[in-house]
Amino acid sequence: MRRRVRTAWLFLAPMLFVLAVVAGWPFLRTVYYSFTDASLADLDARQWVGFDNYFSLLRLPNGRVLYDGLLVDPVWWRAVWNTVRFAVVSVACETVLGMVVALALNAEFPGRGIVRAAILIPWAIPTIVSAKMWQWMLNDQFGIINVVLLNLGLIHDKIAWTASADTAMIAVLVVDIWKSTPFMALLILAALQMLPREILEVAKLDGASPWQVFRWVTLPLIRPAVMVAVIFRALDALRIFD
Repeated sequence: MRRRVRTAWLFLAPMLFVLAVVAGWPFLRTVYYSFTDASLADLDARQWVGFDNYFSLLRLPNGRVLYDGLLVDPVWWRAVWNTVRFAVVSVACETVLGMVVALALNAEFPGRGIVRAAILIPWAIPTIVSAKMWQWMLNDQFGIINVVLLNLGLIHDKIAWTASADTAMIAVLVVDIWKSTPFMALLILAALQMLPREILEVAKLDGASPWQVFRWVTLPLIRPAVMVAVIFRALDALRIFD
């Protein structure tokens, strides 16, 4: 047993070393710099300031106290709220839509292999490419989104989707959901194909409806895979930038 453990650590050592160098050291340096007054123009000219970058008190001559720092910055808290809102809404929509797509692709129908490959196209496109593509589509002057909505009579004036605070979040959510739903569908589809067919057939023979089979048999069995997919997507959504 000990030999197996030593062998496992031996195989993991190169990966752990690379992670420590590529991710661990920059992260620790960033945390250290946050407790100094370091400037990007000259990182060597720095002094230790403790928690002043996060929270500090400034007493004015008239006795008034001002609070400063990241933790009392409304712009920072607004950014945190936008990030959390984006992650929760996008991951929730992608999970539901991914489940629906996976259930549809798991059914027997001609040409399902081609359909499965086609559904992965949005996820396979590099994010920066799809972002630029959607930027053109959402353009308020010549974007196809406004043209289609105007022709359908759903809007009466062109909308600057990414230039308005009222619609920017919606636009970014739509783009992310379009791109990442295939990823969720792929992971859920893999879990569905691992299910033992005998259990599903027994549930149907007992008179269970399709919804009951899904609710009480399929969903509990694939829940671990769904949770892994949700965690992966949540971590990605919290750091997405491009």
